[in-house]
Amino acid sequence: MTSTRRAVTIHWFRRDLRLEDNHGLFRALSEHGEVLPLFIFDTDILDRLENRHDRRVDFIHRALSGLQEHLVNRGSTLLVEHGRPTEVWKRLLERYEVKAVTANHDHEPYANARDKAVNDLLAARGIAFRTFKDISIFERSEVVKDDGGPYTVFTPYMRKWRSLFRPEHAEAFPSGKLVDAFHRTEPLPLPSIEQIGFGPTDLRIPPTSVSDDLLRHYERTRDVPAIDGTSRMSVHLRFGTVSVRELVRRSFATSPKYLNELIWREFYMQVLWHHPHAVERAIKPGYDRIAWRRDEQDLRTWSEGRTGYPLVDAGMRELNATGLMHNRVRMVVASFLTKHLLLDWRWGEAYFAARLLDFELSSNNGGWQWASGSGCDAAPYFRVFNPALQQQKFDPQLKYVKRWVPEAGSANYVQPMVVHEVARNRALKAYAEALRDGPRRTEARPQLFN
Repeated sequence: MTSTRRAVTIHWFRRDLRLEDNHGLFRALSEHGEVLPLFIFDTDILDRLENRHDRRVDFIHRALSGLQEHLVNRGSTLLVEHGRPTEVWKRLLERYEVKAVTANHDHEPYANARDKAVNDLLAARGIAFRTFKDISIFERSEVVKDDGGPYTVFTPYMRKWRSLFRPEHAEAFPSGKLVDAFHRTEPLPLPSIEQIGFGPTDLRIPPTSVSDDLLRHYERTRDVPAIDGTSRMSVHLRFGTVSVRELVRRSFATSPKYLNELIWREFYMQVLWHHPHAVERAIKPGYDRIAWRRDEQDLRTWSEGRTGYPLVDAGMRELNATGLMHNRVRMVVASFLTKHLLLDWRWGEAYFAARLLDFELSSNNGGWQWASGSGCDAAPYFRVFNPALQQQKFDPQLKYVKRWVPEAGSANYVQPMVVHEVARNRALKAYAEALRDGPRRTEARPQLFN
């Protein structure tokens, strides 16, 4: 009996929500044709989210709506499913005759396990599942030491990255030009955000472009939180609504400092790839012996922006209100939690992971371990940011602070919860004791923010 299932190649969108310059999509369109694009709202991820009005889910839903509009205009459609990936794929294999599947690499531990399960399912049916490099210029073990070992310090990694880079590494894949290779069909319905168990948010999406003027002045403006001196591209890189290759091409020509920030992102990706235990443990084992304080009220005070240090409070309130935080301020608030309050970096990392619009596991983990001193290329434990001096240096006119903490400097503002010198000395003592021989301590993350 002749099968009535439609024969298609499926490109599985994950962290690459764009039609232009998409490596995996280009390979599907150019090598197979009859491409039906797919996105899965993964309940293994969604069920762990605390907030049913999560800005990241809203961001993805809006990006998918834009993709659907473009695809419908081309006579095709986007297929959006909801559920556990392996269960979704079982359903799809009953509906379609799947010739091949493409996707782009994701290096995080959950993604590796997910892709292995899907690959095993497809392979059992003789279907090729091929993934491609798209979210970075170099990945995994492509930039390593001469002896093959991974780098743990940024500067030599950056130098090796630059020595290996060639212009062709940043060439665009012309996926947007292969219109005729999409599967032709009537539009499939896009589920509403409510149908997947979430609600709309106050999300304000940063522009998808960055000006040459900003890139030229980036080194001078990047540390000033009161001005628009950063690109705000992190959320677009996280979800693939812009191509990293485009940003690398442009920054090579105009901004070596901005290029370095893109290389930092890849540095942290390869750190997590080679040190997957970093998700739960310190990269430097001695730092798992720190006797972190288990003061959940102090954690809440920090998270609500009521520490009495205006720059710290401004950063936390910006995060809570928008899902974003200026990078200089991220370093200050992370240092404050781990050094001034002597609270476990994993607590702060988990709070950021639940709220950052641009949350990327490798960068978030790497940044928090850097701040606590426990990670690769980390700030030494005796380096403790003075939040008052940081404010004087980077927000001397209080423009950023007053935007988020209007009561700062008035009688209505809270008193500092710790004295800088006292807290600094406490941290130095605790770190010094931990770095001597002793039993390892690994603290659990509190469930405070449901």
